[in-house]
Parts: sequence; structure tokens; C-alpha cells
Amino acid sequence: MPAHIIKTGAEALETASALAQAFAVDATLRDQTRFLPIALLDLFSQSGLWAITVPKEYGGADVSHTVLTEVFATLAEADPSLAQIPQNHFNDIDTIKWVGDEWQKRYFFTEALIGKRFGNAFCELKNVSTSTFETSLTSRDGQLLLNGRKFYATGALMADWVQVCALNEDGLNVLVFVKQGTPGLQVIDDWSGFGQRTTASGTVILDNVVVEECNVIKTYKATSMSTTNSCLSQIIHASIDLGIARACIKETIAFVKGSSRPWADAKVERASDDPLTIYQIGDLEYKLHAAEALLQRGARSVDRAAAEPSEESVAAASIAVAEAKIATTEHALLAANKLFELAGAKSTLGKFALDRHWRNARTHTLHDPVRWKYHAIGNYYLNKIRPAKLGWL
Repeated sequence: MPAHIIKTGAEALETASALAQAFAVDATLRDQTRFLPIALLDLFSQSGLWAITVPKEYGGADVSHTVLTEVFATLAEADPSLAQIPQNHFNDIDTIKWVGDEWQKRYFFTEALIGKRFGNAFCELKNVSTSTFETSLTSRDGQLLLNGRKFYATGALMADWVQVCALNEDGLNVLVFVKQGTPGLQVIDDWSGFGQRTTASGTVILDNVVVEECNVIKTYKATSMSTTNSCLSQIIHASIDLGIARACIKETIAFVKGSSRPWADAKVERASDDPLTIYQIGDLEYKLHAAEALLQRGARSVDRAAAEPSEESVAAASIAVAEAKIATTEHALLAANKLFELAGAKSTLGKFALDRHWRNARTHTLHDPVRWKYHAIGNYYLNKIRPAKLGWL
């Protein structure tokens, strides 16, 4: 059955809010047992949310980045693993917007609209850096063959299409769409991270996979363009981190009010009346709202740059998103730590399973080092040096 088609940003937000309620049910159990939520993922893609950035001329809602960030934050508050799975799917849609040909736009946008999922096969474990690849797309006997090995392949296990970053015979970056079940494509469920446990971010092996030319996206064309594609992954990451922070603070307040004991020196009967706990909750809430504001500021900057792309507008958007990513990273980690500090020793008991929040925050915020974002921001404002067009800034 084709997926529902969402028409407006308001409908996308309403759908995300309703789905979040379903995601929250048994989220703890899924984390503890590493149960992959196939049924929920089907519900997710059938809801129409996976196609909300498809351009209107191709049948989508083309929602703003401000809407997209709130959709991800809402879902991540309920279950950040489920929220992370479609991140690269949205990056694929955006990539095709910028550099896809007309056939690719019509075909893959339609695939997204009917509920097909695009999975990720980008990173390689053994290379010197995350920006270098050994995976190759070569021509042999009139066929295009894809060979390589990928890791951190979020969503690939449960995808209809696996998008593979590779180098063509000219050494240029391309994005290759491979249909699930294609001979030579192997997706292995070997993700063992202690957080984000149900993203299935494992291994993809490509052994002489035959590829159709029409399924090769020439991403190298973007190097000579001003696009906001490099901002998209980062702002979605920031949204997920914000959702984790929201969940941590909600859990903290509930535990302090319902289960924690006050410290003796406070001379109060309830932990929620402890003046230093009240102070810390106030600090967490204000920093959460600051992170939310920076995220929305970043999203508005990306919206402006996408509407009128230029070297300067894209650079400004990248910096705004970097600032938001710093705020959401640092606050997710702070909120996860404060959860246990303020809730007390009892909160570490296994029956509460609150450790999942810290594990998710620590794992997800490792996608890229925020220390380099400070450097890029400082260089931009101090020396007027625009940041490089990198997907991890």
C-alpha cells in the first residue's frame, strides 16, 4: 500500500507528535533487548514523514528546515534510534534535488512518496579519514560494478534502497543506489555500539554488484555549486541531540518529584523543594531553550540559503548550524549527566533503565567533533574565512 502523502508543514508536525507516542511505548525494552522495530519503522515510513522534503512540483510538501528539525526532535525525544534511521534518507533526497537529473528526480522522489526507504552506506572503517573511500565503481565488459565494504551503515538493513558512496574511474565521488536484494549486496547486522542500539548501523559488503547508470548520482557536481546539502546532516544530528536532551530533562523532573530523597542539608521533606536541585533544573531548562533557539535560528539560515544559494549565504548557514550543533551536543551530554546527579543513586538501578539516555547521548554526539566547530566559527568571524563544504561541519 502506498504511503500517506503529507501536504503541509503543520500536518508533518501533527503526524510526528502522534508517532512519537507510539515510539515511546516499549522504547526501553527495545533498547534492553536490541529489538529492531520493523513494524514501527513501517508505520513511520507509511505515515508520509519520509517524503516531507520532496519538492512540491514532484508531489511532496517541501517543508522548511524549521519544520524538519522539530519533526526529528519530537521523534528523538521518544526514541532517538528510530529517529536516526531516516537521516541519510533525507540527505539523499536533498542530494538529488541539487545534482540529480530529471529522470532521477522523478523516479526516486516517487519512490520516497510511496514509502520506500533509502539506507546509508557511506563510511569505511579502515581509511585514514572519514572523507576518503576505497569503494569503487568501475566498468568491466559493458557493466558498471560496485565493490567495497562500509560500516556505520545506518538504516541499510531495513531499507528498500542502499545508497553507496563510491569513487568512479576518474576518482570522483558518486552516490550509487542499490536495490535491496541485488546479487553481491550483503547487509550485516553487526552494530555493537552501547548507545543508539536499534539503528542497525552495521556493515555493508559490495561484491561485484551490477549497477545501472541511471542509479548513479553525480555528487561530484556539487563541488562547483553553492548548496545547503552539507548543512542537512548536521542540523538533523542537532535535532536528534535536542530530542535526547528533552527526554533527559523530562525523566529528571519525573524522578525527582516521584522517587528521589532530599539531601539532608537541604532540611526539606521533598527533593523537589531542595533549593540546589531547583537551581539545577532552572539551569537545564534555560540551556534547553537556548539550544532550541539556536537550532531554529540555524534552520532559518538554511532555509534562506536554500532559497538564494551563494557562497556567502551557504557559509552563514553552515556556521549557524555549527553553533546549534555545539549547543545541542553539549546540552544533551549535560542533561544526561544531570539526570543521575539530581535523581540520586537510586536512579542508577537497572529496573529504571535510565542509562539508555546517557548511552544514546554519548553515542550519537560522537558523529563529529564539536571542537572543530569552534575553530570554524572563530575563523569565520575573526578572519572572514568561510568553512569548507563538509557534511560533518
